[in-house]
Amino acid sequence: MNPQPAGVAEDWFRHESARLVATLTAHLGTHQLQLAEDVVQEALVRALQNWPYRGVPDNPAAWLTQTAKNLALDHLRREQLWNRKQESIAVEHERWLSSPVNETHDTFADDSLRMMFVCFHPQLSTEVQTALALRTLCGLSAAEIAAAYLTSEAAIAKRLVRARQLIRHLALPFVVPEPGDLPMRLDGVLGTLYLLFNEGYKASSGDRLVREDLCHEAIRLTTLLAGHPATQAPRTFALLALMFFNAARLTARTDDAGNILRLHEQNRAGWDQAMIQRGIQCLGFSAQGSAISEYHLEAGIAACHSTATDDASTNWPRILTLYDQLCTITSSPIAAMNRAVAVARVRGPQAGMDALDVISDRSKLESYHLFHAIRGTFAAELGDQPAALAHFRQAAKFASLPAECEFIARRIRECEVAESAVD
Repeated sequence: MNPQPAGVAEDWFRHESARLVATLTAHLGTHQLQLAEDVVQEALVRALQNWPYRGVPDNPAAWLTQTAKNLALDHLRREQLWNRKQESIAVEHERWLSSPVNETHDTFADDSLRMMFVCFHPQLSTEVQTALALRTLCGLSAAEIAAAYLTSEAAIAKRLVRARQLIRHLALPFVVPEPGDLPMRLDGVLGTLYLLFNEGYKASSGDRLVREDLCHEAIRLTTLLAGHPATQAPRTFALLALMFFNAARLTARTDDAGNILRLHEQNRAGWDQAMIQRGIQCLGFSAQGSAISEYHLEAGIAACHSTATDDASTNWPRILTLYDQLCTITSSPIAAMNRAVAVARVRGPQAGMDALDVISDRSKLESYHLFHAIRGTFAAELGDQPAALAHFRQAAKFASLPAECEFIARRIRECEVAESAVD
């Protein structure tokens, strides 16, 4: 018997639940989205109840799938809502739900992408679309989605409730739109995968700074889009390039103790050169056409970092130019904050501080620990240790991950030592 069945169940659920929800919804219909989510969660509960005593099955994913299907079938059999016009639908549902489990990885992947395109139906607002996709298909919590949008968990919860109500009311079909309609939905799907990767690259909750499973899932789905004739647009390749460049540095972002390593502190020998080369290749594919998306610009910035042999040889003027372009096409305060770092590297810390002060949506960054940590770094470089300490202590109030808290605490100690030396 596996000594840690509960942990195995949780791992499988985290990795497979989104695909399983998509698969069940594909057969039940989007109006049964809530049922699909409920039975998948119940399947995990049963796994946690059974596996510690009976052992982890040889194929945990198949066990969870069959259990969820059985639960869905039991629910549908109990319902007395089928009228004569729905009999054929009910028969088909029962046929599929009663069939043996033999889903493949590709089947799940196909259903996940199909469900994503359903989420971005034009009858749903952009905010509702993305929140639904991130929660239902990517498995992110309302808190994690809120962190991505710099908003409250309550606001995201309301969006999710509204999304499910609209889907049920509109009875949206589970179909991939026609090729001519794909561009209208592709941007939403790409945006969702971008946010999914970012949550994996820098988690907003939990004990780990990096969630590699989310990064790899985002890369997997984006690769499928890049390989499909209808969705292999330049911006798709640009996003995939960005993911490869950043994923190449995942293992070097922390030391053996889990402490955060800043870019200039990382061992570049540990960067995955094969991923960097794939990023360069995808960036080349993205150059087709004349349109430049934010993914092109962010991928260009990541390429500058990934291809520099050391920190001193990083082309910061080029990076600043790319950030200037990025901030003209996006109103993201995060992009503006990151631009300030590039400004500081090119023009000095005071210029960087000034760039932070003129961010139009700066209020959205006030509860973001990195905003205060960057201000603290600039103040320390300017020799103003009391100001640096104040900024880092403010950052400590908003840091949540253990690695972030330790990083901020380390910077506070450095400032205190520097301040004592001056006294």
